Amino acid sequence: MMSTMGRGGARMAVAALALRNFSSATSGGAGAVARQAASAGIASGGVQAPIAVGVWVRGMATATSGDRTFATMTLAEQEQQEEKKQPQMASGGGGGGMNGDGNEDKEIVSYWDIPTRKIRKEDGTEWKWNSFMPWETYKADTSIDLKKHHKPSTMIDKIAYWTVKSLRWPTDLFFQQRRYGCRAMMLETVAAVPGMVGGMLLHCKSLRRFEHSGGWIRTLLEEAENERMHLMTFMEVAQPKWYERALVITVQGIFFNAYFLGYVISPKFAHRMVGYLEEEAIHSYTEFLKELDKGNIENVPAPAIAIDYWRLPADATLKDVVEVVRADEAHHRDVNHLASDIHYQGHELRDTPAPLGYH
Repeated sequence: MMSTMGRGGARMAVAALALRNFSSATSGGAGAVARQAASAGIASGGVQAPIAVGVWVRGMATATSGDRTFATMTLAEQEQQEEKKQPQMASGGGGGGMNGDGNEDKEIVSYWDIPTRKIRKEDGTEWKWNSFMPWETYKADTSIDLKKHHKPSTMIDKIAYWTVKSLRWPTDLFFQQRRYGCRAMMLETVAAVPGMVGGMLLHCKSLRRFEHSGGWIRTLLEEAENERMHLMTFMEVAQPKWYERALVITVQGIFFNAYFLGYVISPKFAHRMVGYLEEEAIHSYTEFLKELDKGNIENVPAPAIAIDYWRLPADATLKDVVEVVRADEAHHRDVNHLASDIHYQGHELRDTPAPLGYH
């Protein structure tokens, strides 16, 4: 009898504690009803009444709080809730969270509906290239001096000069059949590396030091993009063989890491070497033009991408393309020799305005 009374007393204490804890979460009416039910259970001496009261009070707290469940809503409120869900179901998103403005965020599962505008050329025809836009095209300055040569005077200059000369021998050996179209395509896969590496390192330096670059980041990246467009053009003229593709992967991997290390150690050496590389490129394209003039290489119509990129006439030929590419290499020669000279004078590139748009 005493044990039964002890258990009953403990359960009544728990019920009282539950009523006290849940009284703040329920309305006054719910609390009053719960207290009446608890009193009836205690008065009757029932053992299960306090437990039932505790469960019932928790249910009332949920039903009368601000977060109402679907079951406790009226029919009109349920219909409104369903109407809110319909636009979300149609857009493919589920339920979203609340943003800072108190509005419900919409979950997105696809971004294919981002609007894009159609670009048109000056004559009204639709622009068909995605890799470059009409405002990025230009007319190459083919009147640039092609015979300029930087005479190596310091030890660094001589190392850069003879490094480039040593690289020309295996190149001539590999392309001994005078396949200048394929040669140009292969060399452009390497020529586009220095500008990207230099621009990337200057970009990181600008971030580390919280300083401007003087426009040199954009200049070097423009150079890399211009060299890549040379490659895209010559791909329309000559297709590489499988072993040439394998060679590109190998040479590009070695050259990228070697140039990266060289630029970190000595930017003046890196830019000087590129200047000499561009001088060799001018020589190679001059030989290309000689073969075209002799008739050893067919002077086919210029690829459409070249006509749009360099704003060439519609009847332009391969010879016209080689001439503008050679002019581009001459401009890259000047830019890199200038960059090396700036470092030789003990200055940073950012101290001298970059020749942006120098074509």
